[in-house]
Amino acid sequence: MPFFLAQRDTDSSERMDDPNCDHAELENTYRQFSTINSMISGWKHIYRKYIKAEFSARNRSYSLLDIGFGGGDIPLKLAKWAADDGIPLNITAIETDPRAVAFVETLKTPYNIQFEHCSSTDLLHRGQQFDVVISNHLLHHLNANQFQDILKESKQLSKKKVIFNDLERSDSAYLLFNVFSRPAFRSSFITHDGLTSIKRSYTLKELKKQAPEDWSVQRLFPFRLLLSYEHVK
Repeated sequence: MPFFLAQRDTDSSERMDDPNCDHAELENTYRQFSTINSMISGWKHIYRKYIKAEFSARNRSYSLLDIGFGGGDIPLKLAKWAADDGIPLNITAIETDPRAVAFVETLKTPYNIQFEHCSSTDLLHRGQQFDVVISNHLLHHLNANQFQDILKESKQLSKKKVIFNDLERSDSAYLLFNVFSRPAFRSSFITHDGLTSIKRSYTLKELKKQAPEDWSVQRLFPFRLLLSYEHVK
């Protein structure tokens, strides 16, 4: 349990969430997401251990939804890993921030990734479903009602599994990120917003208390929490 960060800071806001933030720094933040996510988010491990097994049949294609794609780097990496494994995977990645949508439109993307400016509610209204639903660094942004709503919607949108990957609040995570991110990530919001995200994130005990009983919570290295739901087969 954290000592200095004993309580969640739900009042602080991230600079990139300000609609009037510096555009150049915002663009740099989107670009640098790929590096920071590769360093700490652990998606390659998550893909190998928790996602790949859901795509075991070779006589069909699969679908994955990423809610809140940010800089678009995670869908791009998942598409590459699946292609390397010979898995036909179609990815839909959604985002409600038009600035993120404008950024990914500048990227070179493979044919099997579709970036959309919409919400999970919009997809439900369309009657869409996906084999696996994922999200990265979303939960700590949400209030209590939004938290429950996104879990409910993601269950309805998924056929097999839901995975929310987020930070775990701790004094050590805050200290280490504060020291090592500053020289590595310049002219962006990575350091400020990363520290804010750590302060806003859950501990393992808090996330277990917040999550419905049919969801599971586990800790991953380094300073990660994985909230997941699996449909009964």
